Parts: sequence; C-alpha cells; structure tokens
Amino acid sequence: MGSEMCIRDSSMPHALHRDRPCAMKRWDRWRDGLLIGVGLAAGSFAMALTFGATAVHAGLPAFAVVVMSLVTFSGSAQFAFVTALASGGGLVPALGSASLINLRFVPMAAACSQALRGGPWRRAVEAQAVVDGSWAAAQQPDGSVNRDTLIPATLVQWPAWVTGTAIGAYAAPPTTIFYRLGLDVIFPAFFAVLLVDVIRQRPDLRIAMACSGLLTALMLWFLPAGPALLVLSLIHI
Repeated sequence: MGSEMCIRDSSMPHALHRDRPCAMKRWDRWRDGLLIGVGLAAGSFAMALTFGATAVHAGLPAFAVVVMSLVTFSGSAQFAFVTALASGGGLVPALGSASLINLRFVPMAAACSQALRGGPWRRAVEAQAVVDGSWAAAQQPDGSVNRDTLIPATLVQWPAWVTGTAIGAYAAPPTTIFYRLGLDVIFPAFFAVLLVDVIRQRPDLRIAMACSGLLTALMLWFLPAGPALLVLSLIHI
C-alpha cells in the first residue's frame, strides 16, 4: 500500500473530479484497515471475555472492569494489573506494572508522529489508535506507519474489546470454562504473532528477544507474578 500524491489541477474544468481516484485509493486503504481490524477484533473480543471474568473473580466490581477497558484499552496492562492483584501483590505493584508496561506506547506513538495529522488536539486523538495489533499491522517496509491502516483497524477493535469485557464481567462465568475452550491461549498467541512479525522485520533483535524471554521465565520461576511483572517492566523499559 504505497502512498500516492493527489494533485489538483485547478486550470482544468471539472478539476474536482481529478481527486476522485485518489479518494477511492484512500478508501481502499481504509477498507483494508477495517478488514485487518475485524481479524484483530475477533481475538480481542475473546481476550476481553477472559479479562472481564478474570477481573471480577479477582474481586473487582464489574462496572469498574468495564470502565477500565473503556479508558485503558490495553490488554497486557489490564491483565498485568489483575494478575498482580490476584497474586497478592497489592494495589501499588499492580498499578506500577500496568503503568510501566504501557510506557511502551511512548516510542510507538513517537514512531507514528509523522503519520498523524492536524494540530495538537487532533494528533492527540489520533494517537489513541496506537495499540499493539494496529501498530504492527500498519508498519511499512521503510519503517513508516500507514495512518490509513492504523486508525480504522483500531476503530474496529475498541468496541469489540469493551463489549467482550462487559459480557465477561457481568456474566462472570467460571474461569475454568476458558481453559476448557482453549481461550486462555489466545492472549499469549496474540503477542506471539506480533513477536514473529517484529522478528521478521528486525532479525537483528532475535538475540535480545531470546534473552528477554529467558529472563522472563526465570523471574516468574523465582518470584510471585505481581512482583515479577513489576521487576520485568522496570528492566524492559
């Protein structure tokens, strides 16, 4: 999906019609982004079901769980928060883990800065589309980010994440049902797919990622999940 320049020749009659092919090409890119978002939203919805039920069983009110998904929209941070609480890590380690994990969005948003449009307020709103799946899907071979993939892909995922959270939180089925249905593997599988895509684009990062995986396994072996997540978040910044 390359970028095309739309040049309007006002010296010709019906010059506005000359912009229509470019407008159609842009719509084609948005349509592709929406289709990508549908695929990502299916996984997000299943993960959100698991998150909603898990958070309620960990002791959080259903309403608070839904609000968390509305305003946070970060599966990894939200699961880290709930995991830390459920393991007895306390509120401070839970908030610390979630906040530190979400710091990854700072360099991700910076990488998208050239693609975002408008003034500070509009760019701040568009930057909310920077989520893991959409950001990975919008990557271009030259290292740039395709805005027309990033935004529509996120527009589909966000309502799916919130809806799935609400259903999981208010229905609150036993978490064992997710293990029986195999839904517990969706979250790690989702990030495994993103990881494979990053390794494919950046093979120079293979050693660093292998070391990171080994360190994560060792930390979770020796420490409870809450403190381990907090320490790993600090290390990986």
